[in-house]
Amino acid sequence: MTRADVVVVGARCAGAAVARLLARAGVSVILVDRAPRGADTTSTHALMRGAVAQLARWGLLDRIIAAGTPPIRQTTFWYDDDSITIPITPRDGIDALYAPRRTVLDAVLLDAAEAAGARVFDRSRITALVRRTDGRIGGLEMVDAGQRRKVLRAPLVIGADGLRSTVAELVGAQVVEQFTHATAALYTYFDELAVEGTNWYFGHKVAAGAIPTNGGRTGVFVLVPPDRFAAQFRNDRLAGFLDTLRLVAPALADQIGTTRPAEPFRGFGGHPGQVRQSIGPGWALVGDAGAFRDPITSHGITDALRDAEFLADAVLDAGPDAWQHYVKRRDRASRPVAALTDAIASLSWTMDEVRELHHDLSRAMNQSAKSALESPPPARAASSYGVTVPA
Repeated sequence: MTRADVVVVGARCAGAAVARLLARAGVSVILVDRAPRGADTTSTHALMRGAVAQLARWGLLDRIIAAGTPPIRQTTFWYDDDSITIPITPRDGIDALYAPRRTVLDAVLLDAAEAAGARVFDRSRITALVRRTDGRIGGLEMVDAGQRRKVLRAPLVIGADGLRSTVAELVGAQVVEQFTHATAALYTYFDELAVEGTNWYFGHKVAAGAIPTNGGRTGVFVLVPPDRFAAQFRNDRLAGFLDTLRLVAPALADQIGTTRPAEPFRGFGGHPGQVRQSIGPGWALVGDAGAFRDPITSHGITDALRDAEFLADAVLDAGPDAWQHYVKRRDRASRPVAALTDAIASLSWTMDEVRELHHDLSRAMNQSAKSALESPPPARAASSYGVTVPA
């Protein structure tokens, strides 16, 4: 049996970030993840200003840059034949945005968590949660990479294991808010595309994007309603992909031409945004496990890093309302962006309407970034009082 103050399930953006923050404050943390260390995952890659500012404040942005992640100094929105290019204005100590591969970002965060003292079990599968006699969660059971059964005891288990969270399922966390719309995505990477900054394309019942990332590659994606996904991409994914891209970004499709993708296609069949009950006796959820939004606004990583810090603040806060404050902070920062994301994910707007939605989204994202930059409560040494656990 192994003991810790906190066990975090999921070692991606939210999980590795919260583990690092807690370990640096003196909390004993174990991270558990089903994937092999360094594995890739489905992602939009884009970091919004709040996420870049957080990584800089945590002393980790230099590592993202050193990995060859290209700076993004402008973003262009395409509405049929019209376009609007917005330069990335230097402020908050940030003069560019970034869109790192998850093999880069997740590794940087996980390495930082380990350096702070967190212990990591990768390739490990959760089989059950441990319940105390009073009904509280008190740890978990798992099978590790060597197929050995282990019991990890901790007064707090954090589920940072994504939309289809095992922790959420095992504790019976209910969906408390369900959004309406969803988009299905197909994406891949191309080498040496001549695109400047990030590009977002919007047309009738379709959207697309091109995001420069590591290794000289550009991630290119198309978004369609979920009920069109299978028929559009079932037989020949590349042909379906290019046909869809031509509907909304013909110049980009022509530039790709007969170029083969540098990597296999990845797909996401779509899922409406949702918010789950995120705290309970001895457990909490963070990242997509707690609040998921459609990927059309590429805000998921930014949300994950922000909410990881909010959750770490709650664990380190001895006040009686710490956990309710976590949920309120998260919802206050995320709800305006979530509502606008849902409207954009409908893919049923006119060009004038989606322009206005993006204008409103920009304001909401700036406010969300301010939330991420708020000074956190004073960190108390965990060894002096133990961790704060939801009742």
